[in-house]
Amino acid sequence: MAETSKTIFEKGIWSENPVYRQVLGICSALAVTNLLTNTLLMCAGVIFTTAMSNLTVSILRNYIPKRIRMMVQVLIIASFVMMVDIMIRAGAPDIHRFIGPYVGLIITNCIIMGRAEAFASQNRPWPSLLDGLATGLGYSFVLIAIALIREPLGFGTILGFPLPARDLWWHSWTIMIMPPGAFFTLGLLTWWARAKTDPSVKG
Repeated sequence: MAETSKTIFEKGIWSENPVYRQVLGICSALAVTNLLTNTLLMCAGVIFTTAMSNLTVSILRNYIPKRIRMMVQVLIIASFVMMVDIMIRAGAPDIHRFIGPYVGLIITNCIIMGRAEAFASQNRPWPSLLDGLATGLGYSFVLIAIALIREPLGFGTILGFPLPARDLWWHSWTIMIMPPGAFFTLGLLTWWARAKTDPSVKG
Protein backbone atom coordinates (compact mmCIF):
# COMPACT_ATOMS: atom_id res chain seq x y z
CA MET A 1 0.00 0.00 0.00
CA ALA A 2 1.34 3.43 -0.95
CA GLU A 3 2.46 5.64 1.93
CA THR A 4 0.49 8.80 2.67
CA SER A 5 2.13 12.23 2.65
CA LYS A 6 1.81 12.38 6.44
CA THR A 7 3.55 9.03 6.86
CA ILE A 8 6.38 10.04 4.54
CA PHE A 9 7.01 13.25 6.47
CA GLU A 10 6.74 11.53 9.86
CA LYS A 11 9.33 8.95 8.84
CA GLY A 12 11.76 11.42 7.26
CA ILE A 13 11.65 13.92 10.09
CA TRP A 14 11.29 11.69 13.14
CA SER A 15 11.01 7.88 13.18
CA GLU A 16 13.53 7.26 10.36
CA ASN A 17 15.52 10.48 10.69
CA PRO A 18 18.68 10.07 8.58
CA VAL A 19 21.05 11.52 11.20
CA TYR A 20 20.08 10.13 14.59
CA ARG A 21 18.36 6.92 13.42
CA GLN A 22 20.49 5.94 10.42
CA VAL A 23 23.69 7.79 11.45
CA LEU A 24 24.19 9.31 7.98
CA GLY A 25 25.46 12.78 6.99
CA ILE A 26 27.68 12.95 10.07
CA CYS A 27 30.61 14.72 8.34
CA SER A 28 28.62 17.87 7.62
CA ALA A 29 26.97 17.69 11.06
CA LEU A 30 30.42 17.96 12.61
CA ALA A 31 31.85 20.50 10.15
CA VAL A 32 29.34 23.30 9.53
CA THR A 33 27.34 23.56 12.77
CA ASN A 34 29.61 25.94 14.69
CA LEU A 35 27.66 28.88 13.21
CA LEU A 36 23.90 28.90 12.65
CA THR A 37 24.13 30.96 9.43
CA ASN A 38 26.45 28.40 7.84
CA THR A 39 24.18 25.60 9.01
CA LEU A 40 21.03 27.17 7.52
CA LEU A 41 22.67 27.58 4.11
CA MET A 42 24.00 24.04 4.17
CA CYS A 43 20.58 22.68 5.16
CA ALA A 44 18.87 24.64 2.38
CA GLY A 45 21.32 23.14 -0.10
CA VAL A 46 20.73 19.59 1.12
CA ILE A 47 16.92 19.98 1.14
CA PHE A 48 16.98 21.34 -2.43
CA THR A 49 19.35 18.64 -3.66
CA THR A 50 17.53 15.76 -1.96
CA ALA A 51 14.10 16.85 -3.16
CA MET A 52 15.08 17.65 -6.76
CA SER A 53 17.31 14.61 -7.23
CA ASN A 54 14.55 12.35 -5.88
CA LEU A 55 12.05 13.95 -8.24
CA THR A 56 14.35 13.66 -11.26
CA VAL A 57 15.35 10.06 -10.54
CA SER A 58 11.70 9.11 -10.14
CA ILE A 59 10.67 10.75 -13.43
CA LEU A 60 13.50 9.00 -15.30
CA ARG A 61 13.35 5.66 -13.44
CA ASN A 62 11.69 3.75 -16.29
CA TYR A 63 14.19 5.05 -18.87
CA ILE A 64 17.46 4.46 -17.00
CA PRO A 65 19.10 1.05 -17.70
CA LYS A 66 19.56 -0.77 -14.38
CA ARG A 67 23.24 -1.52 -14.94
CA ILE A 68 24.17 2.19 -15.11
CA ARG A 69 21.54 3.58 -12.73
CA MET A 70 24.05 4.45 -9.99
CA MET A 71 26.19 6.49 -12.37
CA VAL A 72 23.13 8.34 -13.68
CA GLN A 73 21.96 9.06 -10.12
CA VAL A 74 25.36 10.49 -9.19
CA LEU A 75 25.28 12.67 -12.31
CA ILE A 76 21.81 13.97 -11.40
CA ILE A 77 22.85 14.70 -7.81
CA ALA A 78 26.06 16.41 -8.94
CA SER A 79 24.10 18.68 -11.29
CA PHE A 80 21.90 19.97 -8.46
CA VAL A 81 24.88 20.34 -6.11
CA MET A 82 26.60 22.52 -8.72
CA MET A 83 23.48 24.73 -8.83
CA VAL A 84 23.56 25.07 -5.03
CA ASP A 85 27.27 25.86 -5.05
CA ILE A 86 26.84 28.57 -7.69
CA MET A 87 23.88 30.13 -5.84
CA ILE A 88 25.74 30.28 -2.50
CA ARG A 89 28.91 31.58 -4.18
CA ALA A 90 26.92 34.35 -5.85
CA GLY A 91 24.62 35.24 -2.93
CA ALA A 92 26.91 34.78 0.07
CA PRO A 93 30.57 34.74 -1.02
CA ASP A 94 31.92 35.26 2.52
CA ILE A 95 30.06 32.22 3.84
CA HIS A 96 30.98 30.23 0.73
CA ARG A 97 34.65 30.56 1.67
CA PHE A 98 33.95 28.57 4.85
CA ILE A 99 31.40 25.99 3.73
CA GLY A 100 32.28 25.74 0.02
CA PRO A 101 34.28 22.50 0.39
CA TYR A 102 31.42 20.90 2.32
CA VAL A 103 28.84 22.02 -0.24
CA GLY A 104 30.79 20.10 -2.88
CA LEU A 105 30.74 17.06 -0.62
CA ILE A 106 26.93 16.99 -0.75
CA ILE A 107 27.47 14.85 -3.86
CA THR A 108 28.87 12.09 -1.65
CA ASN A 109 26.26 12.49 1.10
CA CYS A 110 24.94 9.01 1.83
CA ILE A 111 21.49 10.40 2.63
CA ILE A 112 20.87 11.72 -0.89
CA MET A 113 22.23 8.70 -2.73
CA GLY A 114 20.39 6.38 -0.37
CA ARG A 115 16.99 8.01 -0.90
CA ALA A 116 17.45 8.13 -4.68
CA GLU A 117 18.24 4.42 -4.79
CA ALA A 118 15.90 3.14 -2.06
CA PHE A 119 12.84 5.30 -2.67
CA ALA A 120 12.86 7.47 -5.80
CA SER A 121 13.95 4.69 -8.17
CA GLN A 122 10.90 2.64 -7.12
CA ASN A 123 8.15 5.22 -6.57
CA ARG A 124 6.17 7.82 -8.46
CA PRO A 125 7.36 11.48 -8.69
CA TRP A 126 5.06 13.08 -6.08
CA PRO A 127 5.84 10.66 -3.19
CA SER A 128 9.52 10.83 -4.18
CA LEU A 129 9.54 14.63 -4.01
CA LEU A 130 7.88 14.51 -0.57
CA ASP A 131 10.36 11.88 0.60
CA GLY A 132 13.25 14.10 -0.48
CA LEU A 133 11.78 17.12 1.30
CA ALA A 134 11.07 15.14 4.48
CA THR A 135 14.52 13.58 4.56
CA GLY A 136 16.18 16.96 4.01
CA LEU A 137 14.06 18.53 6.75
CA GLY A 138 14.90 15.68 9.15
CA TYR A 139 18.61 16.22 8.46
CA SER A 140 18.17 19.98 8.90
CA PHE A 141 16.37 19.78 12.25
CA VAL A 142 19.26 17.86 13.79
CA LEU A 143 21.94 20.18 12.37
CA ILE A 144 20.05 23.33 13.44
CA ALA A 145 19.63 21.91 16.95
CA ILE A 146 23.38 21.30 17.15
CA ALA A 147 24.15 24.80 15.85
CA LEU A 148 21.77 26.38 18.39
CA ILE A 149 23.86 24.78 21.14
CA ARG A 150 27.35 25.28 19.67
CA GLU A 151 27.22 28.91 18.53
CA PRO A 152 26.05 30.44 21.86
CA LEU A 153 28.49 28.33 23.88
CA GLY A 154 31.41 28.77 21.48
CA PHE A 155 31.02 32.34 20.23
CA GLY A 156 28.41 33.89 22.53
CA THR A 157 26.24 34.79 19.52
CA ILE A 158 23.13 33.67 17.62
CA LEU A 159 23.18 34.29 13.87
CA GLY A 160 26.21 36.50 14.55
CA PHE A 161 24.38 38.75 17.05
CA PRO A 162 25.82 38.88 20.60
CA LEU A 163 23.77 37.32 23.41
CA PRO A 164 22.18 39.78 25.89
CA ALA A 165 24.70 41.18 28.41
CA ARG A 166 27.32 38.81 27.03
CA ASP A 167 30.27 40.69 28.56
CA LEU A 168 28.85 40.22 32.06
CA TRP A 169 28.45 36.45 32.16
CA TRP A 170 29.69 34.68 29.06
CA HIS A 171 33.04 32.86 28.73
CA SER A 172 34.21 31.22 25.51
CA TRP A 173 33.90 27.44 25.53
CA THR A 174 36.47 26.74 22.82
CA ILE A 175 35.71 23.04 22.45
CA MET A 176 32.20 23.88 21.19
CA ILE A 177 33.55 25.55 18.04
CA MET A 178 35.76 22.53 17.29
CA PRO A 179 34.63 19.17 15.83
CA PRO A 180 34.74 17.41 19.25
CA GLY A 181 32.09 19.86 20.48
CA ALA A 182 29.85 18.87 17.59
CA PHE A 183 30.54 15.21 18.25
CA PHE A 184 29.54 15.42 21.91
CA THR A 185 26.44 17.49 21.10
CA LEU A 186 25.36 15.09 18.35
CA GLY A 187 25.86 12.15 20.72
CA LEU A 188 23.66 13.72 23.38
CA LEU A 189 20.93 14.63 20.87
CA THR A 190 21.03 11.14 19.39
CA TRP A 191 20.73 9.56 22.83
CA TRP A 192 17.77 11.80 23.71
CA ALA A 193 15.94 11.26 20.41
CA ARG A 194 16.44 7.50 20.40
CA ALA A 195 15.27 7.28 23.99
CA LYS A 196 12.07 9.03 22.88
CA THR A 197 11.46 6.79 19.86
CA ASP A 198 12.90 3.42 20.96
CA PRO A 199 11.55 1.96 24.25
CA SER A 200 14.53 -0.42 24.46
CA VAL A 201 16.90 2.56 24.90
CA LYS A 202 17.13 3.54 28.55
CA GLY A 203 16.37 7.20 29.25
